[in-house]
Amino acid sequence: MVKSWTWNEVGDKVDSTGIVKLTQAQKQAIADEWNEVEKKYKDQLLEALRQKRNTLLKDTDWWGSSDNTITDAQKKYRKDLRDLTTGLDTEEKILNVTWPTKP
Repeated sequence: MVKSWTWNEVGDKVDSTGIVKLTQAQKQAIADEWNEVEKKYKDQLLEALRQKRNTLLKDTDWWGSSDNTITDAQKKYRKDLRDLTTGLDTEEKILNVTWPTKP
């Protein structure tokens, strides 16, 4: 949850442009909160991507049934889906993921 700042916590020093001057500790607290918000957002994006990926994998589970022969293209598609989240360490990478094409 993002902290609500009271006037006393922010301070009463305002420069000539009307901008409140924060202490270094206040700036760090705001930066820490922002980083936490960004991390939660990135985690939510990654979770949504995983859910979609898991649904696509589940939809192809029948390819591996005992009375079916799975093709190399099908194996590659499933492997590409499983490997999809590898290296997705930024919001930009998650939002711009390239989904494999189903054979």
